[in-house]
Amino acid sequence: MKIESIVTIKKELQHLPKEDLLELCLRLGKFKKENKALLTYLLFEAHDEDGYILSVKSTLDELFSEMNTNSYFYMKKTIRKILRQIRVYSRYSLKKSTEVELLLYFCERLHTLQPSIHRNRTLSNLYERQIISLRKKISTLHEDLQYDYNLQLEALQYARH
Repeated sequence: MKIESIVTIKKELQHLPKEDLLELCLRLGKFKKENKALLTYLLFEAHDEDGYILSVKSTLDELFSEMNTNSYFYMKKTIRKILRQIRVYSRYSLKKSTEVELLLYFCERLHTLQPSIHRNRTLSNLYERQIISLRKKISTLHEDLQYDYNLQLEALQYARH
């Protein structure tokens, strides 16, 4: 089966009646969990980005609280899982500041974990890569936002040393 381009799909969707579009959306939602999550975001949370960020942060808090901190091996697995979740949640929102806020929160939580992630080379490197990634993402934002986020980032780095 040949998969059509988005442009072709868009043109075809413009010719469908409202009922057929509704049925297609519902079918997409049933087909894959990620599609359902995106539809949920678009319908219920896209109008309140701050509320969305808070709900994602509470989800991240749950994942961090359930983390097995008995060994660094299990910590690594959970931390990578959390990072994957952040990437998925960030893709739903078209705002770059949402991803920056979620990654900043992730780094804050990582920094305060016990036992310290800085005693493990892999986790420490993962943390540093996120800091570098944050710097790049922040540099693409509006100047006022850059200033605010850079202050938070500096506070994170200052607390590290």
